[in-house]
Order: sequence, then C-alpha cells, then structure tokens
Amino acid sequence: MIDRYSRKELKDIWSEENKYKIWLEVEIAAAEAMEKYKIIPKGVASIVKRKGKIKVKRIHDIETKVKHDVIAFLTSITEQAGIKARYLHQGMTSSDVLDTSFNIQLLQSGKILIKDIDKILNVLKKQAKKYKMTPCIGRSHGIHAEPITFGLKLASFYEEFKRNRIRMIDAVENISTCAISGAVGTYANISPKIEVYVAKKLKLKPEPISTQIIPRDRHAHYFTTLGIIAGSIERVATEIRHLQRSEVYELQEFFSKDQKGSSAMPHKKNPILSENLTGLSRIVRSHVIPALENISLWHERDISHSSVERAIGPDANITLDFALVRLSNLLDKMIIYPKKMINNLNLTKGLVFSQEVMLELTKSGMSREKSYKLVQGHAKKSLANNINLIELLKKDKSITSIIEEKRISKIFSYEKHFKNVNYIFKRVFKS
Repeated sequence: MIDRYSRKELKDIWSEENKYKIWLEVEIAAAEAMEKYKIIPKGVASIVKRKGKIKVKRIHDIETKVKHDVIAFLTSITEQAGIKARYLHQGMTSSDVLDTSFNIQLLQSGKILIKDIDKILNVLKKQAKKYKMTPCIGRSHGIHAEPITFGLKLASFYEEFKRNRIRMIDAVENISTCAISGAVGTYANISPKIEVYVAKKLKLKPEPISTQIIPRDRHAHYFTTLGIIAGSIERVATEIRHLQRSEVYELQEFFSKDQKGSSAMPHKKNPILSENLTGLSRIVRSHVIPALENISLWHERDISHSSVERAIGPDANITLDFALVRLSNLLDKMIIYPKKMINNLNLTKGLVFSQEVMLELTKSGMSREKSYKLVQGHAKKSLANNINLIELLKKDKSITSIIEEKRISKIFSYEKHFKNVNYIFKRVFKS
C-alpha cells in the first residue's frame, strides 16, 4: 500500500524484514523440536539463532538466480550459520514455512485491528452518551421519516462495531494455525510432533489436516471479515457526508485553522475525510473476491493463490488499519450542530407526526384505509402550500369530530418519540 494510507505499525508487520524474521523463527522452532526428538544433532537451533541474520538484499540476490524465495532464504542463512545449518528444513516443504508465517502476519495485523476497533467503540460510546437526547430527524430513502436522537444514530454504529470486534476476534482465532506436515500434508518425512512443538512455541494451533498448504477457507474468512468492517466504515462515512451537505449541515468534519477546502472557492469546507474513507473501504472490499477465489486450488496445491496473497495481505490490512484510525479521529473531532438539527426537524411543518395522527384516528373508530387516505391528503396539501399540518387537521371537521383539538396538539410533540431512548441505550451499552 502507498505510504499516504499506511501507518508504521502495520507497514512493519508486512515488511520484507519482518517476513523473513518470522520465517527464521519457524525454522528455528522446527529445529529445536527436531533436536528434542533426536532427529538432528544438538546445537543447530542455537547456532542458527546466534549467527543467522536477516539480509534482505542478499536473499533477493540469491532469488534472482535460483528463482525460489525459500531456497534463497535458506541459502542466505546457511552462508552465515555454517555447515550445521544444513539440518534446517528437514522433511519440510516451502509452504510449511510460508503458510505458517503468513498466518502469523495476519494474526499480528488482526490484533492491531481489534485495538483500532476498540478506539472507535470508545469514541462512539462517548459521543452517543453526549448526544443521547439531542433531537434530529430520522430519514428513510433520504426523506424525513420520524424524529430520533443523534445519540441513537451513534449507538447504532456502536452496536455494529461491537459485532465487528467479535467477527475480528473470531477471524484471528480461525487463522491462528500452523502446518509443518511436509510435501502433501502426510508427515511422510517429518513427525507430527514437530508441528505440535512449533505450534505451541509460536502460540498457534496445529492445522487438523493440511494438504501442502493450510486450507484457504480460513483466509477467505479473515479477508471477508475485513470487507465487512470496511462496509461499516463506509456506512458511518456516508452518513457524515450526507449530514454535512449544505442543505442539511447538521454536523461538520473538523476543519483546522489553516486548512483549505478548494483551490477555486475559498468558502468550501468539504467532507474530505469521510469521502476518503469511502474510497479506502472500496479498496479493502475489493480484496474479498480474490480471497474467496483462492479457496479452490488444484489437488493438494498450486500457486495461483500466492501472487494474490502477496498483494492482498499487506494492502487489505494496512488500508483497513489506516481507515479505522482515521474514522476514530474523525468521530472524536466532528462538530455537531444541534440547532440545525431542530431546524431540519421542523422543516416539514409537522409532517413527521402523520403516523400518530393516523393511528389516533383508527383508535377512534375510523378504518386504517380511510385514516391513511385522509391524513395523506392533508400531508400533500401541507407540503404543497407550506402550511403546518396541525392547522389543516384542526380545520377538518371529519377529524375534530372524533379527536379533540387538545388531543391533536398533544400528538405534535417530540417527547414521546424519545421515551424509549434509555431502554435502547441500556441494551446497547449494558456491558
């Protein structure tokens, strides 16, 4: 991923240096196990650990000749560690190293992504409670529906990211497997005890049954989870973009003192961060389909998945990390305009109470069909002529004859829409 959308912590995980470092840890752990079970001479692991250094350039130089990255890596380590390093990789296949190491990189990334989600949850919880009873209009299809509170809107995002946290924990758990099982997963030239030792040492679980590789449904699960989280990011970002539109302007992204919105128009304050998050979310989701397609490989293994994972491994994780951190900061610093929310609530002259009027008519004996048609007629007239709906209702004798004016006035109150806000908040924030 490009530096513009990368944070150092994730970049370091996906660096060549860290990749080879993990490869070396896998090889050393396997060597320790082989020494323990007297498969190779004592002292191999300690010599490799002491003398084997990661020299990225040297590995790449060797690979240009041998055209095999794991052989190039092992050759580089042997050059430094000496003759005893020939015992490395005994009975193993390249994928034992590659897959176990790739899973470790995903595990390392996933743990950071969980921390990123925790930050978003903390910000959303704080902001939801702050604006718990701040009235605003709820919209469906982009049209005014009925009153809600801004806190409820944020609580909805909070609950979604709680689910994302559970998904991410599950994906990390699912990907935390190790395979040291040999050429086609039969342990023909290596004991299963080596795999058990390596898995324990690296805090992984042995893959119950591998082929030459760890099955790619695990990876598809992981990357699909990233895609779902990206969808949640875009949901929040899209809401912010809509609410910052000039016609709405119920909130605004933080705009610093020296920030410029447009090269042409000095007045502009654009929702650039939420627009950027929308784009980054698309990038992360674009990696889901290739991950799903990687599940189906030829027989016990081919390498069609390899090139895919070299791209989506770093890109999806680094991009999502950046997006989550950006969203956290955006939510923490956004500027809310409660008065504008009230103004927008009142914009449609009471049309938002149409359902309650209809329900009151049905309670008083009128059929639902007739009630609907009657209220809809007045609603259309209110909208067309910019007249308060309550005025039209109070002039209609077919309505006032069955509903007292005092009861009609009581309907046009926001308070009843918020009577269960505390109940919802207790469900969402109970833990």
